[in-house]
Amino acid sequence: MINARIVYINDMHEAREEIRKIGVDASAITWLSPKALSIAIKLEDVSTFEANIIKQEMLGKGGDAAVNRGVASFSTESSDILLMGTYSQYNRLVYKLRMQGGSLKEIANEIQRLLEGLEKGKPEYFECGKYKLPIDEKTYVMGILNVTPDSFSDGGQYIKIDSAIKRAKEMVDAGADIIDVGGESTRPGYQQVDALEEINRVVPIIESLSKELNVPISVDTSKALVAEKALCAGACIVNDVWGLQKDPAMAEVVSKHGAGVIMMHNSDTKEYRDLMGDIIRFLRKSIEIAEKVGITRENMVVDPGIGFGKTLEHNLEVMRRMRELNTLNLPVLLGTSRKSLIGNVLDLPVNERLEGTAATITLGIANGADIVRVHDVKEMVRVVRMTDAMVRV
Repeated sequence: MINARIVYINDMHEAREEIRKIGVDASAITWLSPKALSIAIKLEDVSTFEANIIKQEMLGKGGDAAVNRGVASFSTESSDILLMGTYSQYNRLVYKLRMQGGSLKEIANEIQRLLEGLEKGKPEYFECGKYKLPIDEKTYVMGILNVTPDSFSDGGQYIKIDSAIKRAKEMVDAGADIIDVGGESTRPGYQQVDALEEINRVVPIIESLSKELNVPISVDTSKALVAEKALCAGACIVNDVWGLQKDPAMAEVVSKHGAGVIMMHNSDTKEYRDLMGDIIRFLRKSIEIAEKVGITRENMVVDPGIGFGKTLEHNLEVMRRMRELNTLNLPVLLGTSRKSLIGNVLDLPVNERLEGTAATITLGIANGADIVRVHDVKEMVRVVRMTDAMVRV
């Protein structure tokens, strides 16, 4: 009996490996693997004239393109395009579009950037101060240490230095790889605090933790002054919920200290033209800001911002489509721990969201998360190790 099955190939590494297992001649792997990797690429807001050219060129190379129904008749000014083809077909499309010049050449360069990203993948390490964390070997667990009186889950529990240090040590003993110290709640409707108050909350604790723990310390802040003081106190990562776009001095502070930076998507509204497209556009701007001041890609992590500027439906969609963040070729942090996403689905209070958190972390790792930010470290370390055993090879 012939046993047929569909094989899912997600990147060039998997394409080469599947072809190698067939037993082909080694020299054939190089030219067969681009044909084995099928890719869908979405282009946004392309002129109707360009959309017609791109569709015809893609059809001529054996691929296809979905465009707005008004493109053929020129009854619409622009269209998004969903390109469908193999890696090999895209290479030939890029070559042809570059010959056209102008904006078609710009489109070709964007497609080429995505193709190169499929080869390049994420940086080998996430570098933060003296630490170098290998990427793709394991999922890192970031333990949450809120030293605030009003955080949605554990506000007021660790505002004293002794209790904060004790909690951080407990998390490290339970398997936390990073400790994230926050001095201002970012829950919905939170009360803003000034930089001085935030510094007074986090700096003494970071000074103590950096001396007593041998794991990276992160400061959760969007204020450059707070980040500066925290990095001087021993932190080596800035976790910015506004992705370097709130305080114009933040990127320079991170660069000066050689710190790692986590750039999260955020929005003052909950309206999107295309959710994942808009998130990626925001994060590309954050990356551009970082690169302009000399922050290397080895120092960067991105975060889709679950629970920030998003409805329940948006959050669920991000969870389903997280793999699209691989477009950015950077490690991904996922923060879902005890959030309203889980409470709204399961109709449970904050202190009963353990299983829901575990489900989101499992799916997140399967969809490309490299770091998970959690409250319940002991339990989530077990979830991470089990998921890694299934997902990472």
